[in-house]
Amino acid sequence: VQLVESGGGLVQPGGSLRLSCAASGFTFNNYVMSWYRQAPGKERELVAAIGSDGGSTNYADSVKGRFAISRDNAKNMVYLQMNVLKPEDTAVYYCRAQRWRVYWGQGTQVTVSS
Repeated sequence: VQLVESGGGLVQPGGSLRLSCAASGFTFNNYVMSWYRQAPGKERELVAAIGSDGGSTNYADSVKGRFAISRDNAKNMVYLQMNVLKPEDTAVYYCRAQRWRVYWGQGTQVTVSS
């Protein structure tokens, strides 16, 4: 099983980034996919989640209206479009797959700073 995140980096406040997560080794379209993040000194928190067929999504209050999660079951990919980024969005972002088991990626750093 592999979840490989990409797309992180340094961006100025107000900017945008698109994170990608490539999944392999399990039946992707059976799993709920989500993005979590962990800032220094803080607990890991849910950012956004999407149902197995992409029909349902939910977001942390702090990112509603700014972030959008999506998935492509044909490509075994999940994405997080992040707009109007704020310094408090700085964190390591993790991709997570859940059904009966939970799988995590290694994370990608997002830094929002001027």
